[in-house]
Amino acid sequence: MRWEWGPAQYDEGVSLLDRITTDPAICHGKPVVRGLRYPVDSLLELLASGMTIDDVLADYPDLEREDLLAALEFGARAASQRTLPLGA
Repeated sequence: MRWEWGPAQYDEGVSLLDRITTDPAICHGKPVVRGLRYPVDSLLELLASGMTIDDVLADYPDLEREDLLAALEFGARAASQRTLPLGA
């Protein structure tokens, strides 16, 4: 399955969401990068922990810079779809 949201905030040529896929047979259907077993949420957690894109790429050489940018775009668009309680 390819991820698509309503009207893009970005130019069509800029979106990297075509790199994000889901398949019930891969990672229990969680969104992953290019059908590889790298869940988007795990990549976002690595970046949120302070790792740079270059750090992640060094640790996972089968990933590409555009994969991580796609994960960031996916996270940004997912966050804009609903409000999450962040505590008092």
